[in-house]
Amino acid sequence: MNRLFVTYRVLALVVGVLLLVGTLSAVLKYGLSEGSSLQTLGERLDLVWLVHGWIYIVYVVVAFVLTQKARWSLPQFGLMMIAGLIPGLIFWVEARVAARLREQHPELVRA
Repeated sequence: MNRLFVTYRVLALVVGVLLLVGTLSAVLKYGLSEGSSLQTLGERLDLVWLVHGWIYIVYVVVAFVLTQKARWSLPQFGLMMIAGLIPGLIFWVEARVAARLREQHPELVRA
């Protein structure tokens, strides 16, 4: 498989998981009573947002390069960007991108 394709898929999955964990941490931190053990866990998981932010930046660059190589439109790139910001959406978008690449640009998928 092409390194760019594999890199995109790995980054998409990592960004998606971090976004779900970050969302869970926010729910725990702000949705539970002050001082409870789960609320404290939510506060401790704040670092997840920092890690998500940095990895998301790398994801954006890789997604941009991938869309340029595939000669896709700006709305396709926009969907890939929004997917990294809405919990759960990135998993669906990643699967759609992989299927579309396999169909339209098999040279980008295989080695």
